[in-house]
Amino acid sequence: QVQLVESGGGLVQAGGSLRLSCAASGRTFSSYAMGWFRQAPGKEREFVAAISKGGGRTYYADSVKGRFTISRDNAKNTVYLQMNSLKPEDTAVYYCNADLTRIPVVPSAYDFWGQGTQVTVSS
Repeated sequence: QVQLVESGGGLVQAGGSLRLSCAASGRTFSSYAMGWFRQAPGKEREFVAAISKGGGRTYYADSVKGRFTISRDNAKNTVYLQMNSLKPEDTAVYYCNADLTRIPVVPSAYDFWGQGTQVTVSS
């Protein structure tokens, strides 16, 4: 089981940018597809973006397409989420997760989560 630690959240004004990082432990990071999810207060956790093991394929929720970019650096065991043109509705705790066998897009498929990183977008 890979251990994941999210960072990079903060408070930003609408229209601003943030870059989130998810650092993974272990030497098999490149074996995992990676995904970002978020959970806003009172709402269920939802898919945001995902990336294949080698980084060649990316996937986005419609709500963030064109504004967010997922990337990974397998040499650094890290996956990133560049968030531009942030909106108040992007306010949430952001989590990453990893999957050996499929692209991680369904939050309910995962039992274990890190502490997440809080993103707050003010209007």
